[in-house]
Amino acid sequence: MRHLMNDLEALLPHVKKDAKLDSKNHLNLLPELADLNNCNNALYFEARRHEDLYLWAAKTPNGPSIKMHVQNMHTMDELKMTGNCLKGSRGILSFDKAFDDSEWGRLTKEVFTHIFGVPAQARKAKPFVDHVLTFSMLDNKIWFRNFQIIEKDPLQPNGPPQTSLVEIGPRFVLTPIRIFEGAFSGATVYSNPEFISPAAVRMAQKREKGNKYKSRKHAQLERSSRKEGRRREEDELAVAKVFS
Repeated sequence: MRHLMNDLEALLPHVKKDAKLDSKNHLNLLPELADLNNCNNALYFEARRHEDLYLWAAKTPNGPSIKMHVQNMHTMDELKMTGNCLKGSRGILSFDKAFDDSEWGRLTKEVFTHIFGVPAQARKAKPFVDHVLTFSMLDNKIWFRNFQIIEKDPLQPNGPPQTSLVEIGPRFVLTPIRIFEGAFSGATVYSNPEFISPAAVRMAQKREKGNKYKSRKHAQLERSSRKEGRRREEDELAVAKVFS
């Protein structure tokens, strides 16, 4: 999680990173922290059970806010892609047309545009556009990718312009869970009916393993009972009885 935060901080020149929040039960403090840093948007990473990662994207202080589950996370150092971009440069935001097919998709697109779009007055931003941040929609999940824009073929530097994309990283998949009316609170505007929590998935897997163990033990008991049923009684003229 820490490396992903550092990657996003390097990609967005207008962000301000704050310290860890002491308690996960006091999310109402986040709009105040954003106000103290003169921020209108907030990204909050919430780790649970040391293995589940959730991402909150919110407009502060009035909302809305989106809670998402982060999956298939890969950082820049882990991927080691050949793409590269200037630190502090502006990125083009590319959204899948599937975002416009639903109400929650249009709302998510608007929130992401405000968060990942570099403002014109950003002091640390450089006047260059050399990468694309893509948000794709597949299976009701949001797939994030970052690509470098190459205007010339590296093998033919003196040739005609030929635009191509090379992935930089990071990459991750977001599963929307709920959209709240306020900032980190409020009424539920949208709830994903297909989302199953990772804890419930792990519990189902453990239950399946337990059922397999029970069925195996039950089969062993049945096999031993069948063996006992097929065993014949010892004959009266058996050697063990005659010479006992």
